[in-house]
Amino acid sequence: MKRLLHILIASAFTIWALNVVGSVQAADFTLKLHHFLGPKAPAHTKMLLPWVNKVEELSMGRVKIDIYPAMSLGGRPPQLIRQVRDGVVDLVWTVNGYTPGLFPRTEVFELPFIHTNDPVATNLAMREMFDENLAEEYRGLKVMFLHVHQGQAIHMVNKVIRKPSDFNGTKMRIPTRTGAWVLEAMGAAPVSMPVPGLPQALSKKVVDGALIPWEIIPPLKLQDMTKYQIEGENMTRFGTTTFQVSMNQGTWDKLPGDLQDAFMQASNKTWVREVGEVWHRTDIDGIGVATKAGNEHITLSAAETAEFKKVLEPVVDRWVKEVSGVGIDGNSLVSKARELVAKYSK
Repeated sequence: MKRLLHILIASAFTIWALNVVGSVQAADFTLKLHHFLGPKAPAHTKMLLPWVNKVEELSMGRVKIDIYPAMSLGGRPPQLIRQVRDGVVDLVWTVNGYTPGLFPRTEVFELPFIHTNDPVATNLAMREMFDENLAEEYRGLKVMFLHVHQGQAIHMVNKVIRKPSDFNGTKMRIPTRTGAWVLEAMGAAPVSMPVPGLPQALSKKVVDGALIPWEIIPPLKLQDMTKYQIEGENMTRFGTTTFQVSMNQGTWDKLPGDLQDAFMQASNKTWVREVGEVWHRTDIDGIGVATKAGNEHITLSAAETAEFKKVLEPVVDRWVKEVSGVGIDGNSLVSKARELVAKYSK
């Protein structure tokens, strides 16, 4: 009798344990997140992985998100928005500017000297403006969060840049149309390409340099292909790039309310602030790698930075005129963006 009792207890425990393991292992929803950088890039390791872990934890294991870096599910970076809108993947992290013209309102934050040197401030400003001013251009998507990087700094293979006219005759990589306008205003020829193509473009002398933040230096080994890293005073940058982590709207609609809450909690204001801090910290790490390799880090003086501001102000006017042609009040967006970036700046 005792032996039978022990067998029954052991069987019951085994069934319970299997149920527990099954409940831990089985997710109600398994989603695919696709992006364009490699698995060692800071954006993957320090932003996307922690965010995914947070969603999975808040969902109590009912959501599992598999990350596919480096376009491993196929296609090219400019196709990521279509992939998520069409439901080929559930989530993407991508650069808005890889698909020019789709997100014109959000471009206001890419303009020179609207974002200056604080990604936390710009992230929070975008978040505050989203519902009223930006949301309509994200139809077919459920935006988890928007963010920027530290800002466009100057990387040069072998030419020092200290004033806008120094760009005359150069070919410079940039991912966005607003960045292209910045380069054109300074006399450079812009070459648009997603960031994974930059090392080859530099090594084959397709471009003389790039506008891009410091954080990408280590994963792309830019310290081996450039000699000079240049920025304005007080880490002032020459515009920035806007990014999004977004979900297919159909996928979102299938999630029950409590799981939608888990995604929103993982993407809240605290998280958006942390994303800005992550990009700031990794930028400092990146320039450290370059200087350790023997590259020269040049910080422009206040007077030199002011000259860039004077030359680049017409880029803002060009953007206002451009978006007014599609019925967007660019002046209002510029004023509001500047006001909110100032509000959240340190």
